[in-house]
Amino acid sequence: MAGARRLELGEALALGSGWRHACHALLYAPDPGMLFGRIPLRYAVLMQMRFDGRLGFPGGFVDTQDSSLEDGLNRELREELGEAAAAFRVERTDYRSSHAGSGPRVVAHFYAKRLTLEQLLAVEAGATRAKDHGLEVLGLVRVPLYTLRDGVGGLPTFLENSFIGSAREQLLEALQDLGLLQSGSISGLKIPAHH
Repeated sequence: MAGARRLELGEALALGSGWRHACHALLYAPDPGMLFGRIPLRYAVLMQMRFDGRLGFPGGFVDTQDSSLEDGLNRELREELGEAAAAFRVERTDYRSSHAGSGPRVVAHFYAKRLTLEQLLAVEAGATRAKDHGLEVLGLVRVPLYTLRDGVGGLPTFLENSFIGSAREQLLEALQDLGLLQSGSISGLKIPAHH
């Protein structure tokens, strides 16, 4: 991932007090919906438009009062997504990867949490009432997991947006590893290699 070094979780946690830890989560749920009555949605995957105009995942920095990475992440999810985020908890079993950036001493931890469609819809419905809505978070967006007949519309066009840090690569890696894409949906897309 661009300028970032992949770390094992234990290695990341052992870096010492001079490092800050940020945690973000991809939230997804099975979605039986059909676009235009013919294109299966299969899954709803959430990202957010950030204050800086880039797409990213909900989450943020772990504070010293947080007892674990996951406690910090769950606190951030409630702040950014609202009270519906209290209906579920991102756990260590949802952990996917850690990366140390080449810049300031920050380690980014990435998680993916499967929700029910009802939980995801509740998050979407309540997000505008969240503490950070209109400030750090400008709104939620669903990732189109399909490619239209023109070969451009859908996921290929979505990936042309501006993403924060490694969010684009994290998205593609998670979509592939979790089996969220239809076969052939990633043909021609640059999928990051695992390190």
